[in-house]
Amino acid sequence: MLGSLRLLTEEAPLKIIKGVLEDELKKAVLAEKDYEKTLAKLPRGVLVKKYVKGRQYCYLLSRENGKVRFEYKGKLMGKDVRYYEIVKKERALYRNKLSEVRKRIAFIKKVLRGKELGAV
Repeated sequence: MLGSLRLLTEEAPLKIIKGVLEDELKKAVLAEKDYEKTLAKLPRGVLVKKYVKGRQYCYLLSRENGKVRFEYKGKLMGKDVRYYEIVKKERALYRNKLSEVRKRIAFIKKVLRGKELGAV
């Protein structure tokens, strides 16, 4: 009787920890989807300035199907250039967040499918 009581009290914290990890996994998966949606909404590519005969022309450089593509944007004003710079920074930020959240998901899944702590 005393052995089974001790076993029940040892398993309770493990179940609580497992529940917390499962909740954290759900939150991380939702965050991953949110970051992916946000990245999909942002324009792809980087603004490149080329000089032809002393005049500046702007192109949006991106990749499609493994090929580099230049889309002519014309002579952009300062606010348009700043917009693409801000988008570039936001894109990098969300890519980093997405990478971190994917690492967190992998870690939590690894912990959840691992052996029970009491069995070690």
